[in-house]
Order: sequence, then C-alpha cells, then structure tokens
Amino acid sequence: MRAAVLEEHGEPLSIDDVDAPDPTPNGAVVDVEACGVCRSDWHGWQGDWGWLGLETQPGQILGHEPAGHVVAVGEEVEGIAEGDHVAVPFNLGDGVCPQCRRGHSNTCENVMPLGFIEEVQGAFAEQLHVPVADHNLVKLPDGVSSVDMAGLGCRFMTSFHALAHRADIGAGDWVAIHGCGGVGLSAVHIADALGGNVVAVDLKDEKLEKAEELGAVETVNAEEVDDVPGEVQAITNGGAGIAMDALGIETTSQNSVLSLGTRGQHIQVGLTTQDEQGMVHLPTDAMVMQEIEFIGSLGMPPTRYDEIFRMVATGKLEPEAVVSETIGLADVSDKLEAMTDFETVGIPVIDTFN
Repeated sequence: MRAAVLEEHGEPLSIDDVDAPDPTPNGAVVDVEACGVCRSDWHGWQGDWGWLGLETQPGQILGHEPAGHVVAVGEEVEGIAEGDHVAVPFNLGDGVCPQCRRGHSNTCENVMPLGFIEEVQGAFAEQLHVPVADHNLVKLPDGVSSVDMAGLGCRFMTSFHALAHRADIGAGDWVAIHGCGGVGLSAVHIADALGGNVVAVDLKDEKLEKAEELGAVETVNAEEVDDVPGEVQAITNGGAGIAMDALGIETTSQNSVLSLGTRGQHIQVGLTTQDEQGMVHLPTDAMVMQEIEFIGSLGMPPTRYDEIFRMVATGKLEPEAVVSETIGLADVSDKLEAMTDFETVGIPVIDTFN
C-alpha cells in the first residue's frame, strides 16, 4: 500500500510502498478513505514533544484523523465487523486500565497515540491497523461521508470534550477562543452550538472571517491591537466566563487566562512547541485573586461520541463546516510546510491515496 513516511524531521515525507497491515487478534484493519492533516502532525513532523516521550522517529507514518471502512478483524473482536464505517480517535486506549474502566480512556494509563509511535502507525496511508478495536473504533451514523467525519479523530472531538465536558458553559456565557486553527474553529462552532457568545482571536483575517461563519459574534485580530486580553475584557464587559488556548504557545495561554473575568475557566487544549517544551509562565497571582480555574483537556472518550452524533443529526453541529479542502496523499508535505507559518484555514483532508 502507499503511505507518506517520515524520513527526517522537517523534510518532505516520502511516498512509499509499504506492507499492508494484518489484524492482531484484538485489532482491526481500516481502509482509510479520508484523513485530516492536523497541527499535531506538524508537531510530529518537526520532531516536537520529546519532553512527552512522543518524538517521532524515521520510518513513522503520521496521521491521526482517519475515517473509513473496516476490511479485516481479528478473531477476538466481537463488536466490530468487516464493512463497518468507522472513525478512529487519536488517543487509543487499552480498554482495561483504571482510567479506561472509569470511562476516561482519553487519559488511558497505557495510551497509544496514533501515528506518533512505532506500535501504532498512522493514517497517511491506504490502510491502518487499530489495536483493541472493540474499545477504540467508533461506528459512524448512516449517511455521513468519511471526509466530513475525518476531523472527529482529533480536532473536532477534542474541542467538544473540552467545552461540553470539561468547561461549564451556560446560555449566553462569553467564550473566548485564542487561536483559530482547526481546533479553534471547531471550538468556535461547538461553543456557539452550546449556547455561548464567542469571541474569536487570531492573527489572520481569513481565519477570523471563517470564525464568524461558524458562529463567532465578535473577533479580535491580535496583530492589530496592543492589548488582546484588554480587548476581550472590553467586548465582554469585564471578562469572558470561559477561554481556551487552542494553539499552545505562551502568548495565547497567557492571553487566554488574562481575558477571563472573576471565577472564569481557562481551558488548555493546545500543546506546546520547542520554544516552551511544556513550560509556560502564567499570571498566578491574578488567578488566585480572581479564583480562575486552569483546566487541561485531552481528546475525548470514544464512548461519548454519540453526543456529537445526536447534535449532528439535528443540525446543531456540522463537522464538515470546518473542513476547508480535500487533497491527495502526495500533497501532505506541502500542507505541513504551510502550517509552519499558520497558512492553512480549517481542516485539510486527504481523500486520495493512490
């Protein structure tokens, strides 16, 4: 099968013919019909996250936002069958650790991050293998396309979990989203659907225009104002109730915290780059004086995908609205390079692999 393989960090991926996977006893093989190209792939391509034990190695197939159909299952698999239309979460769990058993498989004690370690090669390929298939694969509703559902593997479900499960959004609450990449734009759409009044913050007008299309009632171009938190404070008449850093750099994390009002909630979704290496300075005194909550949020348990599907069925959520374009496998390196300067808008999705 064809796959885009990492040879050297920061260099174009090699389009190679590699062996197609066979299912392990508890695993399944998915024929990939669509896969999003995510900023997390960019981090892997750059060789980031060594401080998390996730520095990708040569020979790795990246890609962690796939959707497609199951073509083979192992003999121990009971709930997944050949022909099932599925999405694959990026944070694969073992299904048996205490976190998985409590319904928190997104923080599995033996997590297998799809496309970042040798044991789980990614979805920039015609096929991929998914371990513990009964636990990790999510059956998609009838009538949806793999392209429209590709973002469910990471960005869309990550934003949904952060806002619907980790934060406490009430009707009419001000929600400030800092960074309007794929995660941020998904968050804008989701926060709007959950009843929030969204302020979107970014450096690029085209991303802010897209945020308005997805439900933002106000936008702030961070390149055009001297005081981003002050601007958000003014718009929200005293500070947002919830703010999200959807990028993962020190500036957006600090701006997110400082844009909150008293007893606000900061949601950290973006992971850091080589500049921060996981450590960010924060206005701790202000957080204490205002009783601000700092909340981390990672992925989403597959058992809760039905919440998204129910909102999709009634038209309240449209994951496809965040998909910006479809590309071929050979175009992935160009998209990763464009992400270096934040030049992509929304979610690019691979839909041609041969």
